[in-house]
Amino acid sequence: MHFDLFDLTGRTALITGSSLGIGFALAKGLAAHGAAVVVNGRDEARAEAAARAIREAGGEVVVSCFDVTDAEAVNAAIADIEAQRPIDILVNNAGMQFRTPLQDFPDDKWELLLKTNVTSAYLVGKAVAHRMIARGAGKIINIASVQSELARPGIAPYTATKGAIRNLTKGMATDWARHNIQANAIAPGYFKTPLNQALVDDPAFTAWLEKRTPAGRWGEVEELIAAAVFLAGKGSSFINGHTLYVDGGITASI
Repeated sequence: MHFDLFDLTGRTALITGSSLGIGFALAKGLAAHGAAVVVNGRDEARAEAAARAIREAGGEVVVSCFDVTDAEAVNAAIADIEAQRPIDILVNNAGMQFRTPLQDFPDDKWELLLKTNVTSAYLVGKAVAHRMIARGAGKIINIASVQSELARPGIAPYTATKGAIRNLTKGMATDWARHNIQANAIAPGYFKTPLNQALVDDPAFTAWLEKRTPAGRWGEVEELIAAAVFLAGKGSSFINGHTLYVDGGITASI
């Protein structure tokens, strides 16, 4: 008997910020499980390269480059995608980091972090949800972080944005669950990504992380795919407003 709780055949998934890092890994993973994926990013050449890699692996993919922090651009892009195919799955992954002590944090970087990490999920989530509500079905996956739960020196504003994503996820679930929309979050721990490259290259930080994480290592982005496939598929039909930590046990341990 075909086990279809993780089969995404016939579904379309938009993944924001998916030209590299976690977003790219999730786009590849959802495509491998049958979804047609929409790759999004600010750099068109990089997004096209990501799409080629997914296509070469046998996935169905299109590219939609738009600014996820601009309401007008978001609404136009979602309307354009929806004119071609319904968005069944949305992964709000776009994000950025800027590290400096809180007392020295530049105000313009605070605003940029809020726009990129929180406003984007609000704008894209709302635009897509309008269509999902009309269809009576949808899956939204927001990318949170261990910093939704914990803080670390030098990244207080980032921590604030990821805490907001965790609670925005709860709010989406509360408002939209009645429309058969499941809104959940994945909270990665420390993964080897371009966003974390400075930390990966720092032997002292890596040594600290290996001691601090019960699993004793960095995560590999491919280890996030199963969580995304589960939350995007039929198996999560009664899971809503949940944040799933994929972190090697770091939030479970002191």
